[in-house]
Amino acid sequence: MSQLAITSQLRIVAGGVWRQQVLDVVRCAAFVGALVLAWISLRPFADLGEIQIGEVSTGNEAPTYLVFGGLAVLMIVLAARDNMRGLATLLTPSFLLFAGWVCVTVVLSVDPATSMRRFVLTACVIAVTSTMLLLPRSQNELMRFLSIAALILLAVCYLGILLAPQFAIHQATDPQEPLLAGDWRGAFGHKNVAAGVMAMLLFLGIYIARSGALLSGAVIIGLSSLFLFHAAGKSSLTLCFAVLLLTSLTSVFRSFWVRAILLLTPLLLLNMLSVGTVMSDGLAAVAKLLPLDSTFTGRTDIWNFALDALRQRLATGYGFVAFWGSKAFEDLPAGKEWAAFAAHSHNGYLDTALGMGLPGLILLIVVLVIVPLRNFQQADQGGNNGPLAMALLRIWLFGLYLSAMESFFLDRADPLWFTFLVAVFGLHFLARFRVRE
Repeated sequence: MSQLAITSQLRIVAGGVWRQQVLDVVRCAAFVGALVLAWISLRPFADLGEIQIGEVSTGNEAPTYLVFGGLAVLMIVLAARDNMRGLATLLTPSFLLFAGWVCVTVVLSVDPATSMRRFVLTACVIAVTSTMLLLPRSQNELMRFLSIAALILLAVCYLGILLAPQFAIHQATDPQEPLLAGDWRGAFGHKNVAAGVMAMLLFLGIYIARSGALLSGAVIIGLSSLFLFHAAGKSSLTLCFAVLLLTSLTSVFRSFWVRAILLLTPLLLLNMLSVGTVMSDGLAAVAKLLPLDSTFTGRTDIWNFALDALRQRLATGYGFVAFWGSKAFEDLPAGKEWAAFAAHSHNGYLDTALGMGLPGLILLIVVLVIVPLRNFQQADQGGNNGPLAMALLRIWLFGLYLSAMESFFLDRADPLWFTFLVAVFGLHFLARFRVRE
């Protein structure tokens, strides 16, 4: 072979290596960037002292739309390049039916323009989260990507606490919730969101440590636990321990139906003893016997109002994420004026029904509750029952439980919704493909 031919082949090989290195960097940047963007947002450390009471986000932040739209296109292209089979598995009947009903509720919305805007960003977020776990080439690479993103978030939050506490810790001067003074919120807009994300980070830290990266895993576990404690998120802290306990029992009970009863009974009880208390005097009496605030810090008024509104539009709801702050509040009765300023009902299942009616709620339960549990069962039976599957199960279950007290289902780029979706799609892929070590 001539020297010229050898030189040409070397150039081709070098060019191929260089292109692969560039693609590796792009995959890592897209994965980590998407997580960091969802967790920190483009407007971190909001000055709550400047937020007026009654100010409601319309979902009309153009930069956020553009960035997530660009990320969606990029990540679909990257995933399709190497994992077209994985993308094709997302076209399940349940998901397509749910997506179709979402589109129907956008068209029938009392405020179609708002529903359409929020649907566009939600669709972009779903596109990003559904392709994220197809980007890493191995579980070790996935572990590194998650470690980088988690450590970046923790570094940003702790730097905020140290350098700008007035923007990272709730203050007594905050006009909306001055009683939260002293609770950590980091880069997030509220301590409840910060606490929820930190609990999810704790689950990721356990996965990372169990997968061999003991140092980074321990750092993530320690820092997220400390932040969770100082955020004073009682619901997130309690649910975190409950999830760790219940998921550990799945290694003992292998039957799908036993696992369903074990993991989903608490979800039913949480909703019965929260929203259910305003629907049944018997449940309200039971709730009063428990060592908790029977008004759920004022949530019962919101739930009563929301249920009264839902009864008027059970079939279709008020439109995709279009009830709170919409035209439905034009003629409020005396004493209910506060409802015009509420952002959500503090219950994801009730808000889903308000937006998409009872059919939408049923489809959401199928897609986000039943199907992921079935996917975990299939992954376990197929040999994908390692630390990754357990971490995804914990994030998914924690999100389901937290939604009985908070509302983030289908909420555009909400950090809790984003992380929850990553777990849902992760369980989907683990049920269908073997993980490369």
